[in-house]
Amino acid sequence: MEKLNSELYLQNCYIIQENERLRKKAQQLNQENQALLAEMKEKLPKTSSSSNPYRDPSHDSSSISTRNPSRSSRP
Repeated sequence: MEKLNSELYLQNCYIIQENERLRKKAQQLNQENQALLAEMKEKLPKTSSSSNPYRDPSHDSSSISTRNPSRSSRP
């Protein structure tokens, strides 16, 4: 019984160490993720707000008609 208790204690210590290692890794990944997210948010408004001087507003996706004039409905 005492041997089993010692083995379980050692397993528990190992699990605690592994848990701490994984917690630190998760914290590091979270910080990297937050930094990348902030970088993306910083770049996104710059790219979407810059207008393309060669863009034709008549080709805007919001102004495209759903009708296709080349295909008329025939009986």
